[in-house]
Amino acid sequence: MRTPYPVRRGPTAQTVFGLLIVLLGVLFTLDNLEVLDAREYLRFWPAGLVVIGLLKIYHARSAGHGWISGLIFIGIGAWMLANGVLYFTISLREVLPLLLVALGAYMVWRGFGGQKREATADGQASFSGLAIMGGVARRSSSQAFVGADLTAVMGGCEIDLRQASIAPGSEAVIDVFAFWGGIDIKVPQDWTVITRAMPLMGGVEDKTRAPQGISGKRLIIRGIVVMGGVTIKN
Repeated sequence: MRTPYPVRRGPTAQTVFGLLIVLLGVLFTLDNLEVLDAREYLRFWPAGLVVIGLLKIYHARSAGHGWISGLIFIGIGAWMLANGVLYFTISLREVLPLLLVALGAYMVWRGFGGQKREATADGQASFSGLAIMGGVARRSSSQAFVGADLTAVMGGCEIDLRQASIAPGSEAVIDVFAFWGGIDIKVPQDWTVITRAMPLMGGVEDKTRAPQGISGKRLIIRGIVVMGGVTIKN
């Protein structure tokens, strides 16, 4: 009997972006009808970034990855809300020392072992990749790969999963967020790739060949691509 595919519970970042787009449409419609002034409400849009960050941290409790990108979303959203709603300006020069402290603390934490993640003898079953104005290359040969969290902001992520495998009758999930960046994912030929990522002035290109016969190994690509690109190939 075939094992049912596991389902991640709760809303995703794509859901929040979709709701933000719906709210923008409603606000502009009411503004055109002169029911309200949309400018009074648009300054609250960074709250959506905070919600996305909280969701990433929530999913990271079970997935084991995505903490750092979640904290980045929360930090950027809170900073933009403070500048737009509380009417005082926080310059990057003022918060740079705190960023250095956070970065140093994270490196020390990782140096002492950091987060315990599920891994096999030949690779990690789950991982996260964060590229900000730079590049990140990751590889996994885990035979029980379960997923990853990839964030590229004006940078690029290169992920090689060609030596990895997914447990038969199950699925792996890769959450992507690309903003002016690119993510390149290489997968084995016996994986079935399903793309559910939402491009906004960007693109998601699936170059994989469908496996021969019925494949019980599925890879789900979901997330948001803003003025960037995601490519999957085998």
